[in-house]
Amino acid sequence: MSGNKFGFTPIDENDLKKSRRRDVGPMGAAVRETASSLNESTESRVEQRRQNASDAKKYRKARDEGRVIVAVGINEILTSDLPRDRLDLSAVASSDEMDELKASIQERGQKEPIELYKDPDGCFQLKKGWRRLTALKQLFEETGDERFSSVTARVAEVQSDRIDLYIDMVEENVVREDLTFAEMAQVAILASRDADLGAGDPEALVGRLYSSLHKMKRSYIRSFVYLLNELEDDLRFPKTVSRNLGVEVARKLRASSGSAAKLRNVLARASTASEQNEALDAFLADPDAELSSGKPREKSESVKYEFHVGASKVTARRGECRILSGQDFSSVDRSKLQRAVEAFEAVLNG
Repeated sequence: MSGNKFGFTPIDENDLKKSRRRDVGPMGAAVRETASSLNESTESRVEQRRQNASDAKKYRKARDEGRVIVAVGINEILTSDLPRDRLDLSAVASSDEMDELKASIQERGQKEPIELYKDPDGCFQLKKGWRRLTALKQLFEETGDERFSSVTARVAEVQSDRIDLYIDMVEENVVREDLTFAEMAQVAILASRDADLGAGDPEALVGRLYSSLHKMKRSYIRSFVYLLNELEDDLRFPKTVSRNLGVEVARKLRASSGSAAKLRNVLARASTASEQNEALDAFLADPDAELSSGKPREKSESVKYEFHVGASKVTARRGECRILSGQDFSSVDRSKLQRAVEAFEAVLNG
């Protein structure tokens, strides 16, 4: 068909069926690139969020299990919840070993973290590391250096079973064989009196507290538990009692009914560790004899008496005045405690 006067020709239907080619222009290319980049960025962010959530979960688990090391102010830490596994903390605090530990920390810093846990009130309580904490407290008091105002510690956020706290407390020193049998026995005795633990029998507790020790050592500890329970405060220097002496005395006491009272009377007059152990040796030689520490006891002599002042229990005997209290005396400023003792002596001396 020929074209009309306007030059138009009929449309070929085959041309309509052909696909039109559309090249992407600059704007379209930019949009596509932006969309692709945005999609990759979104996937990256989603993956990062997943990783962050996983890391946070791992951190919380490590923190709750006490595997995260943090800095805690020395004055924020209490030592009132658990009894210490040392019978004479004041002697340890003023010992040559404590001076050596302080010198090491002063020169090289604290290398080994202590271990803490939180009590039901949310307060930091000491589990392990009494000597390191005490050394830092003494250094801060002596120097005022802020380096010693905090301690590196692992803090367990999750409440442990009560028995596990006791086991963790003694574990370090037991492994190092740094505790006497009397001290290990004392831990079992104190744990048996812990109402939150609800154990009751200290000899039975020995097996739970010291399960990692050989059964013979656990037997020795049980002997010292019996010894300390029978002689109580009249055995004034239990740390100086050797393993064999303590085990044999405990065996004699079990076999000799009523002999504990006689032995306690003698021990009450012993003013030194040497006199005490001589009395124990003499008891082994003849448990039924009227023993003496080399000094005849006067009838008017007062062996011991006890009384309470507020929440404090005071035990008085010759050469000793013991105060048992919930107060953490190691946290009291030394000069303040010294003034209190000076006032105490001033009253006694009239």
